[in-house]
Amino acid sequence: MPHLSLQSPIGALTVFEDDGAIVSLDWGRASGGDGTGLLRAARDQLAAYFRRDLEIFDLPLAPPGTDFQRAVCRAMSGIPYGALRTYGDIAAAVGSAPRAVGGACGRNPIPIIIPCHRVVGAGGAMTGYSGHGGLETKRALLHLEGVTLH
Repeated sequence: MPHLSLQSPIGALTVFEDDGAIVSLDWGRASGGDGTGLLRAARDQLAAYFRRDLEIFDLPLAPPGTDFQRAVCRAMSGIPYGALRTYGDIAAAVGSAPRAVGGACGRNPIPIIIPCHRVVGAGGAMTGYSGHGGLETKRALLHLEGVTLH
């Protein structure tokens, strides 16, 4: 599967493409990689995001998963830069329960680009992050976006 690794302020990342769409973003480096035009665009947009020069990613995405997981990914993709939503907010949007949304967030295959870091618990509670570094990485991404945590 075509992929491209890059260094970011939160560590090495590898972006994967399949059939003309981004399907995964993983922490760490993957050997090889062929740097297609789409993967180079993803690298450039991620670099611009980390420089605070990009607030909205413009990439074709095809997150794998169940219909429910993809619905949660679509809902998370609609959270504006620098904003927060609760698991309950997302649950209401997709017609589910907060706990189920939490499970789907934890399986988000394209973190950062699909901003699961912008989803918090009731009352703004920091509840978890499946990416490398856990809550520390979630806080770093929110801080980058100017979110003040209490």
